[in-house]
Amino acid sequence: MITRLFLSVVAAAAVAAALPAVASAATGPVVQPLAVSAADQQAVLDYWTPERMNALTQPSSDNPPTGGPDGAPWTTGNAVSKTVGRLFFTDHGEDSSCTATVVDSANRSTVVTAGHCVNDTDLLGEDNQWNAHSMFVPGYHDGQAPYGKFVARFGVADSTWLANDQIDAQRFDTFDQAFVVLNRGAYGVSVQDKVGAAQKIGFDRPGSAEVYQFGYPRAASDPAREGLPEYTGARLAFCTGPTREWPGTPDFPDSPNQWGTACVMGGGSSGGPRLRDFNPKTGFGTVVGDNTEAGFFDAAGKPCERDSGCTRYLVGPQFSTAVTKPLFEAAQHA
Repeated sequence: MITRLFLSVVAAAAVAAALPAVASAATGPVVQPLAVSAADQQAVLDYWTPERMNALTQPSSDNPPTGGPDGAPWTTGNAVSKTVGRLFFTDHGEDSSCTATVVDSANRSTVVTAGHCVNDTDLLGEDNQWNAHSMFVPGYHDGQAPYGKFVARFGVADSTWLANDQIDAQRFDTFDQAFVVLNRGAYGVSVQDKVGAAQKIGFDRPGSAEVYQFGYPRAASDPAREGLPEYTGARLAFCTGPTREWPGTPDFPDSPNQWGTACVMGGGSSGGPRLRDFNPKTGFGTVVGDNTEAGFFDAAGKPCERDSGCTRYLVGPQFSTAVTKPLFEAAQHA
């Protein structure tokens, strides 16, 4: 996955051979309290000083501005620039960030992201922990929080994901999706009311579609775009185009229904939304999946190994009634 360790081929194959068969269905949502008390919420806000947040912005480069459908800055001030934001957290003692999206919910306080942005393992694929100091900043740009900062109250992930080992993609990648229920912000206002918008969420939509994918990447796979503001974590970036399903490679098959489009967005874009039926003028669409990992295809559309000169796609699970809907229901009523 984008922000996760890739073990060597030999080590991964040896461990994967000893793992149980692929899980056939979700085992249900787990709702984890993160910062519920007023004291805990304030502790998170105090933790994320401007200096600490800025430390997660990568250095800029002298590369000239460039972009295309596989990656460019999003510069239109519409609904997507309000509903998508940076999710800051601490993972096993290390500060990090992902992307999350405000979705229309009963509690008006729910964002969707990737599973590993809420609960993750250490670098050895062990010791699953809920990420600490989780805080969402909708519309983040250049160190600014135009709609305020919202501390995470609950994390919601599938119990199968909590056993993730970073090795058995075929078993776990379906479950790399999660929700965060946010505390209310200043003056008791919910995030959905504060930004004045929310994206729809869709289940069991066909994976093959024209999509837009958004994120706050801290890197680009294209050296010509490395260090541009939209690839340092400072600004919102996007990719758009037709999707392909990533099945993995013959040696390392992936879970079914991993979809995405050609995209150079790197780490930090994890958890960002994959939107279909998206209107670039209004900024509204339907979130049908999240960004979780890279897949590579040759010119004929055949999967190939990374770093083999093939086209990089940013893929992730397609949301379903089997896995995603129970998580969403648990989150929006938490």
